Amino acid sequence: MAGRVGILINAFNAAEAVQRIRAAEDLGIPNAWMTTGGTAPDALTVFAGAATVTDRIVMGSCIVPTWLRHPVVLAQQTITIESLAPGRFRLGIGPSHEPAMRAFGVEWRKPLTELKEYLITLRALLHEGSVSFKGEHVTIEARLAQPVQTPLLASALRPGSFEACGELADGAISWQCPAGYLIEQGLPALRRGADAAGRPVPPLIAHTPIAITEDREAVKAAAARQISNYSNIPFYRAMYEQAGVPQEMGEVGDDLIDALVVWGNEDRVVERIKQLLADGMGEVLAMPLVVGGDRDASLDRSFHAVARAAAETA
Repeated sequence: MAGRVGILINAFNAAEAVQRIRAAEDLGIPNAWMTTGGTAPDALTVFAGAATVTDRIVMGSCIVPTWLRHPVVLAQQTITIESLAPGRFRLGIGPSHEPAMRAFGVEWRKPLTELKEYLITLRALLHEGSVSFKGEHVTIEARLAQPVQTPLLASALRPGSFEACGELADGAISWQCPAGYLIEQGLPALRRGADAAGRPVPPLIAHTPIAITEDREAVKAAAARQISNYSNIPFYRAMYEQAGVPQEMGEVGDDLIDALVVWGNEDRVVERIKQLLADGMGEVLAMPLVVGGDRDASLDRSFHAVARAAAETA
């Protein structure tokens, strides 16, 4: 069963990713997450490899872009991982964002509709074993030899997607959302969707950048390198505006860093992770920002802080 704290695995290649997942398990971190984007190593393929060299850690995708894979392909990959690591995989999907998908020739339209169709069809296929559906984006007629109960999660940015997750998913995964926005907008929207569907409220998984340093300028430089491009995307700028931290294009202002990034010494970072959980987050998914010139040392500090937070919230 997944714990309440996890870590994002960033690696140059699949071999390093598997090694870092093993290291996370050795440290006692209960959950390892990976994104799938661009031409980076494919998370689901990495998880299949990691499944054979780990025993306990729960692996999750945050996220796999839906536009590039048919639900049947995602189901095939899911049942493969499930057979290698029973009960240790969570499939997180989402529409990503227009600039990234345009590079693949995607006709970007009605992303929330597309996400809902994927959630409806994948849930039926994985959990019930068969599906027959024809929608605006998805046409599928498929049956599995044996259903699996792999949790199906989805990305959420604005209230509409949080509501969709409440209605149709086993969890909502945020990204770039300040804690205050998640508390004031995300959680209520998630609850509205669940209430409308007459189902329990699924957990909100707060995808949160962290940095183990007391050097504010180092944090700002790391944020500028690793997350500043999101302020070029209209959907994200609109969310920042709603969160009360409006940003100019390409900007990562001090106000956004304070609202978004959990940083400081290890004690402070651990306490902030615990506070996020106390504020209603179902799980904190910590994304280590690389600060300073030594990448491995920076990542090691983050891994140890996340392991400590996991132990103290178990």
